Amino acid sequence: MATIYDVAERAGVSPATVSRVLNGRSTVDGELVARVQKAVQELEYRPNAVARNLRRSRTTLWAVIISDVGNPFFTSLVRGVEDVAQRAGYSVVLCNTDEDIAKEGRYVSAALEEQMAGVIISVAGRSANVTRLIEAGTPVVAIDREIAGVQVDTVLVDNAHGAELATTHLLDSGYQRVACITGPRKVSTAAQRLKGYQRALRARGIAARDALVRYSDYREEGGYEAMASLLGEADPPDAVFVANNLMTVGAVECLVDRGIAIPAETGVVGFDDIPWAHLVRPSLTTVAQPTYELGRTAAMLLAERLAEPTRAPSTVTLHTQLKVRESSTRSAERPRQ
Repeated sequence: MATIYDVAERAGVSPATVSRVLNGRSTVDGELVARVQKAVQELEYRPNAVARNLRRSRTTLWAVIISDVGNPFFTSLVRGVEDVAQRAGYSVVLCNTDEDIAKEGRYVSAALEEQMAGVIISVAGRSANVTRLIEAGTPVVAIDREIAGVQVDTVLVDNAHGAELATTHLLDSGYQRVACITGPRKVSTAAQRLKGYQRALRARGIAARDALVRYSDYREEGGYEAMASLLGEADPPDAVFVANNLMTVGAVECLVDRGIAIPAETGVVGFDDIPWAHLVRPSLTTVAQPTYELGRTAAMLLAERLAEPTRAPSTVTLHTQLKVRESSTRSAERPRQ
């Protein structure tokens, strides 16, 4: 394996000159730069990343810590992060917490130990892990979920408004007993989407009923169990707003297993678009989030934070969009009484 000294000998310059060229210093004569670059190519020289990072004190890595790698929501989001990171000269390390605070803590420890340049995180729970990053001086951007009590760059979507649009649409379609399956009680997105659902009911003069609300885990199995529980009520719902994509899949599966026709008997709207939502029959009405833009915006905030560490933290809120398909409209049907 070629060394910096081999490159220097081939180019006829000093090792110090090779180092300056490799680090992008502008004080090196253009002819010498060309000779060094040619020698690097001929010898297929690769700089020692470990040594380079020790000199810089930080690596050229970003950690992206997400709560559920199995959720399609994060696929496009991470791509948005990566596209910006690559252009800025950084590589991305993906970390999956499975909504486990202890696992999240281990990834945060790894990011600190490896001196990663920055962290983008969708928190699993409390703010303690983000506080550790901030106190260590590691630039951090929160995505998807708010972090109480911490001043940090954050990228969100208008969760409450999206949920309100979804619920209002179901009411406009003639459904009268609209239920809500939301996420864990302590997760900000779950609380905001439940708030939007309740706001839509109040706007129509409809009392929000606890019997029509279920808290679940943002997983497919949780959506199935929550839907089954709702169907077990003495006065079951005739429509349901489900607060994330995986739980929507579970809720629809439960309705299909019970032989309940969608949308004739029960209307369905999910939060988060699903790649195949327009392909199933009936096609699935969803509240779509700008996932790629969410990741891209988070990465841009991180890059700005690295360039300007002392600037005040900012919060960016992106808009959602209701995509009306077949699962939520039964114009030819009379609402159940």
